[in-house]
Amino acid sequence: MNVHFIAIGGSAMHNLAIALHKKGYNVTGSDDEIFEPSKGRLKKYGLLPNSEGWYPERINSKLDAVIVGMHAKQDNPELKKAEELGIKIFSYPEYLYEQSKDKKRVVIGGSHGKTTITSMILHVLNHLNINCDYMVGAQLEGFEVMVKLTEDAEIIVLEGDEYLTSPIDRRPKFHLYNPDIALISGIAWDHINVFPTFDNYVEQFRIFAGLVNPGGTLIYCEEDKNVKKIGDAAREDIRRLPYSIPEHKIENGTTFIIYNGKEIPLRVFGEHNLMNINGARLVCNELGIDDKDFFEAISSFSGASKRLELVAENEFTTVYKDFAHSPSKLLATTKAVKEQFPARELVGCIELHTYSSLSEKFLNHYKGCMNAVDIPKVYFNPHTIKLKRLPEITKEQVKAAFANPDIEIYTDSGNLFNDLLSIDWKGKNLLMMSSGNFDGIDFEDLGKRITQS
Repeated sequence: MNVHFIAIGGSAMHNLAIALHKKGYNVTGSDDEIFEPSKGRLKKYGLLPNSEGWYPERINSKLDAVIVGMHAKQDNPELKKAEELGIKIFSYPEYLYEQSKDKKRVVIGGSHGKTTITSMILHVLNHLNINCDYMVGAQLEGFEVMVKLTEDAEIIVLEGDEYLTSPIDRRPKFHLYNPDIALISGIAWDHINVFPTFDNYVEQFRIFAGLVNPGGTLIYCEEDKNVKKIGDAAREDIRRLPYSIPEHKIENGTTFIIYNGKEIPLRVFGEHNLMNINGARLVCNELGIDDKDFFEAISSFSGASKRLELVAENEFTTVYKDFAHSPSKLLATTKAVKEQFPARELVGCIELHTYSSLSEKFLNHYKGCMNAVDIPKVYFNPHTIKLKRLPEITKEQVKAAFANPDIEIYTDSGNLFNDLLSIDWKGKNLLMMSSGNFDGIDFEDLGKRITQS
C-alpha cells in the first residue's frame, strides 16, 4: 500500500504514519511546519520530509490513499491534486476505522479522562499479554508508539476525540468509529469555536451513544448528570453500564481502592482517577477480564504522560505537571492533589492556552476553579491571543473571571519561573497545568531546581 499524509507533522498524524510504516506500508508525507517530538520521531523511522512545504507533484496515481490532517486547509494544493486525480482521501479517524472494520472496537469518549481511561485499559491488556491495536493521545510507559495497527489483533482501543475530523469533514472524530463498546467519562463544554453552545456540545455525545452497534455496550459515568441522562436514555438493544466512585481510602500519601474487603494500593490518585479506574474495569470486564486480574494489573499503572505526571520530589515537596486547562479539569486536579497531601500547601499554575480558555466569553467559566489552591497563579501570552485572532483580554479581566483575590496573573513566563524559584518550598507542592508549556518553561529543570535547592 502506498499512502501519503498531508500534514504528517501533527501529533496524531505522525503516529498513524509510523504505525502504517511498521505495518509494512510505503508512507510519504508533507507539512509546512514540523516540531518536536514529531520531527525526531519521523526522522527515526525515515519518514521526515526532506523539506517543509506542500508539493503537489508528490501526489500521483500510484497512491492508494491520501490521509489529510486538521492542520491542512481546504485549498491545500496537495489535497486539490488528490481530488483532481480521484485518489481515495481519508481523514485520520476514517482511516483508523478502515483499518479496524473487522475488529472489536472500544471507543473512549468524554471531555476529560478519555486519555487516562484508554491508557488504563491498554496497561491492563499489556500486563495480561492480550494483543490489541490502539490509538491513544499520550505516550505511555511500556509502549513505543501511540498508534498500533496490525492484521492479527482482534481488539482495537481508540481514544474518541470530539473535535472535528478534517478540514473537509466537520463531524466530530468519535462519530466515525462505530463502537462495539463505548464509554463516556464526563461532559464539560469545550471547543467553543466549533460548538457554540453547551447544548450543541452535549448533542455530540448523545449522537456518539447512538452509534454503538446493536448488541454492544455503553459504559457511562453516572456522577455526571449530563452523561447519566444520555446513558439512561440509550437504546434498549445495547447494554447500559453506569459507574461511579469506588470505595477507597487515603493513608500516608497512598490511595487504596477497597474491593471485596481487600485494600489495593494505587500509584495514581484523585476522585477523577478512581472513577476512571472503575470505567476502565467495566470495559475490561466486557473484554473477558475478571476483576481479580484487572486490579492486579491496575495497581502498577503510574499514569499517562502529562496527566498528574510526577516531575520531581523530595521529602518535603512534590512537583506535578498536568494537561488540565478547562474549568472541570482544574477543579478535579487541584482537589486531587490537596486531598492526597492535606498537610502541604499547594502552589498551582494554570496556563490559558486553548481557544476556549482565551476566549473573553468563556473566561467566566473559570470562576472558583482555583479556590482549592493556596498560592494560585495564572499565565497567558497576549501574542497567543493575537495568533488565534481573538479579542484582547487583560490581566484585570482574567483576575475578575477567576474571582479569587489571591490569584497572581502573569503575561511573562520568565517572571513566573523566577517567582516560583523564590518560594520557600518546604511543606509545599507545585502543580503546573497546561496543554502547552508556559512558552518554554522546562518542567524537569524547574522541578529539579525546586527539589534540590
